[in-house]
Amino acid sequence: MLEIRNIVKQYTNHRALDDVSIHVKKGSIFGLLGPNGAGKTSLIRIINQITAPDSGDIYFDGERLSPSHIGRIGYLPEERGLYKKMEIGEQMLYLAQLKGLSRKEATERIKHWFEKMEMQSWWHKKVEDLSKGMQQKVQFVATVVHQPDLIILDEPFSGFDPVNVNIIKEEILSLNRSGATLIFSTHRMESVEELCDSIVLINKSKKILDGKLSDIKNAYRTNTYRIEYLPSPEPVSSVDGLFTISDTTHIPEESITLTVKIAQGKNINDVLMYLIPRVHIHGLKEIIPSIHDIFVQQVTAQATHPLIETHE
Repeated sequence: MLEIRNIVKQYTNHRALDDVSIHVKKGSIFGLLGPNGAGKTSLIRIINQITAPDSGDIYFDGERLSPSHIGRIGYLPEERGLYKKMEIGEQMLYLAQLKGLSRKEATERIKHWFEKMEMQSWWHKKVEDLSKGMQQKVQFVATVVHQPDLIILDEPFSGFDPVNVNIIKEEILSLNRSGATLIFSTHRMESVEELCDSIVLINKSKKILDGKLSDIKNAYRTNTYRIEYLPSPEPVSSVDGLFTISDTTHIPEESITLTVKIAQGKNINDVLMYLIPRVHIHGLKEIIPSIHDIFVQQVTAQATHPLIETHE
């Protein structure tokens, strides 16, 4: 859906993007991640043709990105852009018509979304009369009402309570099932885990990691497991060449939980063969690093991980 090739963006004394290339597969939910100041917003603005790159190319659905594609993109900016003293219904009509809808078609779609989001009574209200979360709902509807092929959401959950976060998540998934491609930028790593198929991590203007979410998480597995067993007379200790114990949690008369790292060349079956004759195991789970853990590790270390890609 979107191919970004070797984008460079230089401001007076700051390089915001340094030779960044990204491939966003059609029909995917793509996570655009990075700490503050990494270059994410600069890239989003270039995709939306608010600014232009100094060098590099962008292709939208196989064609070089041009103003003709603006109507096929929906953009929810982190800094919201609603007119505070304008009635919400008229404002939605105005924004929808800017995206190419007729007034009649815009009215029908807005009413549909207002009903869906329980906003029917808001038509004649002004933005300044709404809470931050309510304003966010209006902004979300303005982003998707023209049924864009590519939807870019920059911190879409800002200002929402947990109930409305879940509502927006369900709408994101519904839009994706209907064929929309989404680029999703957020600091909420748990939402990335729930929603995204693939991610890219940008730090200090450079891409340092990208690929399918599952592939990236698998690449950071450490052969570490959490094993829970019933209390036994003899304590379990590390075994040279098989496993080491990094943490033990003991709940008297209930259970003991070990966090074990398996030695190189061994696997969980080898550990179980050792433990089963000694203890009664009733819980086993591999500890796979979360995207939050990987994000923090990569950004903190400022290290470049070998590119993880899959070609489909």
